[in-house]
Amino acid sequence: MSRNEYSLPLVKALSLLLLTVWLFGLCVTCTHGQSLRRPGTGLAQEPGTIQVEALLTKPVFLKVVQDTPVYVSSRLDRAIGSMAPGTVVRLIAISDQAYRVRGKARHGEVSAWLPAVAVATPDPQLVPHLKKLHERQIKVEEMIAARQVALGMTGEEVQSSLGKPTRKSSKLNASGKEEKLEYVIYERVPQYQTSMDAFGRPFQTVTYLKMETGNLTVTLKDNVVESVEETKGNPLGSGGVKIVPAPMIFGF
Repeated sequence: MSRNEYSLPLVKALSLLLLTVWLFGLCVTCTHGQSLRRPGTGLAQEPGTIQVEALLTKPVFLKVVQDTPVYVSSRLDRAIGSMAPGTVVRLIAISDQAYRVRGKARHGEVSAWLPAVAVATPDPQLVPHLKKLHERQIKVEEMIAARQVALGMTGEEVQSSLGKPTRKSSKLNASGKEEKLEYVIYERVPQYQTSMDAFGRPFQTVTYLKMETGNLTVTLKDNVVESVEETKGNPLGSGGVKIVPAPMIFGF
């Protein structure tokens, strides 16, 4: 075989290797970029900001009250256009002194930051309320991660934490709707067994048994946890029942 006949397969193999490395690097870059974005927003979250769209079930609309530049970040350090007074925008995120909005700038649709003083809000306490709601969300997410329940949680949050109740009942009266969610609490209890291998050497195996360790009754008033009762065992642990702020209702 000639020298050229040997070199052709080698060139093809090297080309394929380089292509594979390039595609792998591209995938890593894409994955890394996606990890910096909150699901549903398509926008990178800046440190120290709060994503409003992840907190509220309904959109919040603001009106621009003065001619204002719009910026690429909450630091308001690089303008990318401007908005005219009277422009209606949708609120996406907040910082202490700026709002990220989605709306029509003079050059077209943008998703950008503008100074908080440049817009009118539907509620003068909007930012403090959103900050409290954000703090509540963090506490609730911690409770759900620990599979715990707290006074002030909603029925949906309880089921996100503990799952579907074993038994559910409800009643209506003049003061509203009351529901009871009853849970049987199980734990995986390890069972160890020592055996001998073919050479007479001991070894240990472990199996887990699902055992009932307690019963819990959660009472909700108008879909907010009003009381938690341990009817068997100690599902709440030594710390007892915890409290989170009740869900906030916005009037806009």
